[in-house]
Amino acid sequence: MSRICHIELDDANLPPPTPEIEQERKVAMYDLIEENSFALPLRDDRRVPDGPYRVGLAIRDKRLVFDIRTEDGEPAAEFHLSLSPFRQVVKDYWAICESYFDAVKNMPPGQIETIDMARRGIHNEGARVLAERLEGKAEVDADTARRLFTLICVLHHGG
Repeated sequence: MSRICHIELDDANLPPPTPEIEQERKVAMYDLIEENSFALPLRDDRRVPDGPYRVGLAIRDKRLVFDIRTEDGEPAAEFHLSLSPFRQVVKDYWAICESYFDAVKNMPPGQIETIDMARRGIHNEGARVLAERLEGKAEVDADTARRLFTLICVLHHGG
């Protein structure tokens, strides 16, 4: 089965999240487990363990680390991605999220909708960057990439 059955964020060294960041995290994790597509491609003719997979996400030594295990916890793959391609889009995403969180409290629906459209556009860009960075390492659909990008943003919130 080509999917994620469990996701875990290593956020132990981050400051406590704001209520908004915690909500983003909870929604992304719930939606990801409910519906996702995640497969490990054949690499160098090595056997690839079948899913579903347990995925651990962490930032270590300024790199994004994916620790992929089988449902039984056996190692399946691990890859490290440079954070550089994500920096600007994560920064833009949190800036527009901040505007959105403020707008929800004070602005009329039309203005909220405009900010939300911009937020979705930046979110889509982040998902696109992630899918490109995962090429050859993991195969994900657009919705899975979006949810994983949200979780990457959550890991960035303290850094």
